[in-house]
Amino acid sequence: MDYLRSIRSSSRDRTSERGFVLAAAIILAVLYLGLLQEAQRFRSRIVALTLAESAAELAAAQLVNNTNANVTVETSDGTLTGTLMKSGENFELVGDANTKGVARQHAHVRVQGRVIDGTRVVIDYTTHSQ
Repeated sequence: MDYLRSIRSSSRDRTSERGFVLAAAIILAVLYLGLLQEAQRFRSRIVALTLAESAAELAAAQLVNNTNANVTVETSDGTLTGTLMKSGENFELVGDANTKGVARQHAHVRVQGRVIDGTRVVIDYTTHSQ
C-alpha cells in the first residue's frame, strides 16, 4: 500500500501545477488582449493626426488664389476637412479628421501665419489636439 500513497501524492502535485499553468495562461491572454486594444487606439490617434495635418495642407494649397476655402475628403481611413480663412496678409488654416474603424479618434490642427510681400509665408503659431 505504500506505493499507492506516492501515486496519490504525485497526482495532487500535478493538479496544482495544472491549475497554476491554466491561471498563468488566462492572465497572459487578458494582458495580450489589452495590449492589442491599446495598439489599435494608438494607431487610430496617429492616423487621425496625420489626416488632420493633410487637411490643413490641402487648405494651404488654396492660399495663393483664394481668401477662404473649404476642402473635405473621404478616405478609407476616415474623413478630413480643411479650412482656409485669409484676411489681408494674415491667414488661419484648420484641419479636422475623424477616423473610421474600431477605435474612432478625432484630431484638430490649427495653423496661424501671414504672407509677406505676396511670396513669403511665415507660420506664427500651431496647435495640435486630439
